[in-house]
Amino acid sequence: MNLADLNKVALAMVTPGKGLLAADESSGTIKKRFDAIKVESTEDNRRDYREMLFRSEAAMSQYISGVILYDETIWQNAKDGTPLVKLIEQAGSIPGIKVDEGTQALPNCPGELVTAGLDKLAERLKKYYERGARFAKWRAVIDIGHGMRSASTHMRWRAMPRCARRRKSCRSSSPRC
Repeated sequence: MNLADLNKVALAMVTPGKGLLAADESSGTIKKRFDAIKVESTEDNRRDYREMLFRSEAAMSQYISGVILYDETIWQNAKDGTPLVKLIEQAGSIPGIKVDEGTQALPNCPGELVTAGLDKLAERLKKYYERGARFAKWRAVIDIGHGMRSASTHMRWRAMPRCARRRKSCRSSSPRC
């Protein structure tokens, strides 16, 4: 993607009156939503649910500039064999992909979390682009103060763990390094 293409994507994503559809729920998160309505969380049911959203042509074309997809979803095809990313494109929206892989505990730093997914990111991005993704979402975890995390559960930010900032390793007996 060159700079001109990137500019077109960015301008399309911020079209007045339109917004992004976050369809990047993990299998675990969507299972909770399906459990609440007594629907089994199978791959087919998740695909059918998302296909229904993306085939809502009036809503997609009028109000959605881009769709953030989960890894499972970007590879799925609709029941008729059409890739879900094509349904998004046909509606005039831009397919995107969530590329972080959640959070994980930082070794030797009790209570400290970091965002996972940097390993092999370049390889995954190339495959996602080939599949049709034109933007990516990365959710990072950044500490905003001692014992404080940002209020939003969707965008948790943490730069460098306190233990790494203070002494590069967690050898203290303190539970917070």
